[in-house]
Amino acid sequence: MASKKELVICIVNHGFTDLVMESARKAGARGGTVLTGRGTGNKDMEKLFGVVITPEKEMVLILVDEDIRDAVLKEVNAGAGMNTNGHGIAFSVPVTDVVGLTENVIKPASPAEENDEGGANEQE
Repeated sequence: MASKKELVICIVNHGFTDLVMESARKAGARGGTVLTGRGTGNKDMEKLFGVVITPEKEMVLILVDEDIRDAVLKEVNAGAGMNTNGHGIAFSVPVTDVVGLTENVIKPASPAEENDEGGANEQE
């Protein structure tokens, strides 16, 4: 039976996605997907000398088993959270269906392979 999945979403300042993934891997995550975006936060903070500054952000999407979600969030917060240069936030959402993932499962042999057992091509 497949385990339940959660999508951990982390939004950090541009250039800090490696910190997110290093932290997530410490907690058992295997990989993630990085998306680029821009922040739409406090408009007063974005203006400097009459020039509008749009902060670039990156989002890291990490699909994890539900049982490691809390550990991943904790590690990501420690490595790239608000008290770091990454100034990241992280949260998770439940995932109801997933297709296209491969699990670490041993593939059963096909009937032809079971009958072969290394000697079917031998001539008498």
